[in-house]
Amino acid sequence: MLATETRIQQLDAQVINRIAAGEVIERPASVVKELLENSVDALATRIDVDIAGGGIDLIRISDNGEGMHPQDLELAVTSHATSKIQCDSDLAKVATMGFRGEALASIASISRFRIRTKRATANTGQELESEGGIVGTHRECGCPSGTTIEVRNLFFNTPARRKFLKRPSTEFGRISDQFARVALAYPNLQMTLRHNDKVVYDLPSTMDQLERIRRFFGSDFADKMIAVESETRVTDSETIRLWGYVGDPQLSRSTRKDQYLFLNGRFIQDRSLQHALGEAYRGLLMVGRHPISFLFLEVPPHLVDVNVHPTKIEVRFQDSQTLYRQLLHTLREKFRALDFHAEIQIPAGKVSGAIGNNQTQKELDVWARNSTNTTPDFLTALPDSNQQSGEGQVDGVSPQVFDGGFQSPSSGASHHSGSNAGASASHHGNAHPENEYSNHKSAAFHPAVVEALSVLPDLLPVPDAAVEGSSAAGSQDDPSGSVLTDGVTSVPTEPHGDEFRAFQVHDCYLVVATDDGIEIIDQHALHERVMYEHLRTRVLSGGVERQKLLVPEAIECSAGEAAVLMEYQDLLKEIGYEIEDFGGTTILVSAHPVLLPRGHFVKILRDLAGKLEESDGKTSRRDLLDNMMHTIACRAAIKAGQRLAPEEMQELLKQRHSVQDSHHCPHGRPTSLNLSQMTLDKQFGRLG
Repeated sequence: MLATETRIQQLDAQVINRIAAGEVIERPASVVKELLENSVDALATRIDVDIAGGGIDLIRISDNGEGMHPQDLELAVTSHATSKIQCDSDLAKVATMGFRGEALASIASISRFRIRTKRATANTGQELESEGGIVGTHRECGCPSGTTIEVRNLFFNTPARRKFLKRPSTEFGRISDQFARVALAYPNLQMTLRHNDKVVYDLPSTMDQLERIRRFFGSDFADKMIAVESETRVTDSETIRLWGYVGDPQLSRSTRKDQYLFLNGRFIQDRSLQHALGEAYRGLLMVGRHPISFLFLEVPPHLVDVNVHPTKIEVRFQDSQTLYRQLLHTLREKFRALDFHAEIQIPAGKVSGAIGNNQTQKELDVWARNSTNTTPDFLTALPDSNQQSGEGQVDGVSPQVFDGGFQSPSSGASHHSGSNAGASASHHGNAHPENEYSNHKSAAFHPAVVEALSVLPDLLPVPDAAVEGSSAAGSQDDPSGSVLTDGVTSVPTEPHGDEFRAFQVHDCYLVVATDDGIEIIDQHALHERVMYEHLRTRVLSGGVERQKLLVPEAIECSAGEAAVLMEYQDLLKEIGYEIEDFGGTTILVSAHPVLLPRGHFVKILRDLAGKLEESDGKTSRRDLLDNMMHTIACRAAIKAGQRLAPEEMQELLKQRHSVQDSHHCPHGRPTSLNLSQMTLDKQFGRLG
């Protein structure tokens, strides 16, 4: 069979536009990005965005900008037509958001498209409609000054592209991200965002960048922002200015999603600058955590090439090393001047009840500010399947908690639900009163703090001063364990019935003598495995214990976080979270897993939202559920650098024998290392 001869031919304009659409318009959020940038370039002061069906059914963007000349309307939907550059040399100094002249033509070719526009000096407006890139109507119309563009039935004529779109809630989450990028870059703009006729954001114009951040992320978030600013001179008349806000290390994230970098008002991503940001936080964040930033670069346009990527999200700097050094130096110098010591957060109601007549709130505040003790995340009790739930407070099984650690399920001690349970145990001495941290009265603690912390066991630090009175071989006050040196604590434990001793070293590792030598245990890795296995067992049996909240916790999320959390509402319920939509971007949490440390469930929920967004719908339900359990187990587990009470060490070592795969944490790291007696003998020259 003879092959058909093919000849080179000029592509049809419609084919060209669809190819361009494939490069520029990936999803509804891409349409929103291009149209918002056009509105910014039109010098608008107000932009309204209306979305339906996640942008698949409708995208409508209205602005009060300059509008278009009537004779330019049809030209605007043809390829490579733009008013933003005139000649080749203009590409070397692009100062506008858009310049390629492809966006409107590409969008019109894959949708049912309508544009209305009017200049302020014109008496009437102009309207143009097209379907699949074919212009159908062009007429005069009545409309306000500015431009309104409607995009309906996106990808209606490219079903292969449409079937790859995600759920409407997921697509809207992407749209809200694009909206946020423009709103953060231009706080002077008045902007609104609606989805399915529901107002999501209504942002007034402001000159305060931090106020705009507050509107998106909440007051608690904005209050922990650190202002930074610097300038580098590149020529006698030109400088590179860096300014903005970075987050306190307490606000770290599990992904880089909340790292915003703007170049001359354009949101960009740059690996070199992201690396500089990470280096600036080195030593301040745990491995796997990422800082938050809202940084703005003002660079002379001729020093940067923005024409290297169809979506303009990547750029090329003429001297990237200068920017790298400037960002790193600016942040490090700022951090050196700050004190990042964590303060103990004590609920006001608890403190007021603990302060005596001669102990004022002012004294307590002074003590808290001067304290260098860090607040440990105490071990959380593992559930007992035989225990009954509390009165409407816990669904399933209540946690077993005592001050400073968790009890053995077989100990038979009383179990309590809610924050007052720990207080009851502290005052009545139900479990090991001689080791209760609240009984260590020391001059190192303000008396009001000792009393306040006696009813807040989850907040109590280990008082080093209390150790000083102990002898090296133990004391009558602490017969169950002995402190050998500062930071090294020992405790006898009997996981197999044979008594031996365990030591905590550097508040991180447990050293245990075994029949064959020495075992060194990573306390975080082991507890993480224990938490994960117990949570997995509960999830598989459908019996995850939930702590019901008397008053639901309101969480101010980004629109993307709110959308993805509601999309996976049922999956979150399987691991113990109960949430509901409260309107706008606020989510109400009415229950959370009982094994989470108090005060941490909101932060963990935000981490889960970030991971769900990152999955982009490509991860199976089973893998998502497993990933959620990994996250919860990691965050609920004790941390490296956290001193353990003797009972905590003993209980942790016992628990490892009740779970599978205790030799590795859920992320694959070993939980323990063994050093045999033979190896020790060889090293000390006892063999041979």
